[in-house]
Amino acid sequence: MTKKKSRKAVKARFKVTGTGKLMRHRPGKRHLLTKKSSKRKRHLSKEREVASGQTKMYARLMNA
Repeated sequence: MTKKKSRKAVKARFKVTGTGKLMRHRPGKRHLLTKKSSKRKRHLSKEREVASGQTKMYARLMNA
């Protein structure tokens, strides 16, 4: 049987914590930043935990 390959796109977008949770970046911090407030940009730069319903799917794609 061949080895399972991980999805590189998924592996690049999510980070696994020490406890096994998946962390993601918030969308909306790429362009059109002049109209967004400093507070909004600051909150967008923080990582957030992936929703519990999607964690199992992304972990399987990452082979984590």
